[in-house]
Amino acid sequence: DPMAAELANAGEVTLPPSVKESHQYRCKDNSLIFVDFMSDDKTVQLRTEKNGAPTKLTAAEAGKPYEAEGYKVEGSGKQITATLPGKSAVSCKG
Repeated sequence: DPMAAELANAGEVTLPPSVKESHQYRCKDNSLIFVDFMSDDKTVQLRTEKNGAPTKLTAAEAGKPYEAEGYKVEGSGKQITATLPGKSAVSCKG
């Protein structure tokens, strides 16, 4: 095999996390947000519109808040607290 040496020295491949749970939340300010919780328990994809572009938020470790440039999601499951850029934190229910 001409690539045997390259394959033998190749680094380990880590696949990106898959979607573990998807939730639609209604927040206290009457807005809707859509959150995909990923299988690594350290990443979420947040959208402010059902088919909008996702924003990736990450947590330092599992169980900590997910954050990215002005965004923050705390919690998981049926109730979360979400902060969007330029807005105060609001409670949201799924």
